[in-house]
Amino acid sequence: MSGQKIKEARKKMKMTQQELADKVGISRNSLSRIECGDDLNYTAHTAVRIANVLGLSLDFLLRD
Repeated sequence: MSGQKIKEARKKMKMTQQELADKVGISRNSLSRIECGDDLNYTAHTAVRIANVLGLSLDFLLRD
């Protein structure tokens, strides 16, 4: 999943990392690592929740 796409969508929605992390149910540090591409081992459940909160398709986030 593209961390850059997540970051861009989050900023477009004027949402902080903490706000998105709270809605997804993960820590802000975990979200930061996902956005930076440092954490590629998060669960499918987390990926789906991020996509849902941001109003994006999982397919869009998975494509390069």
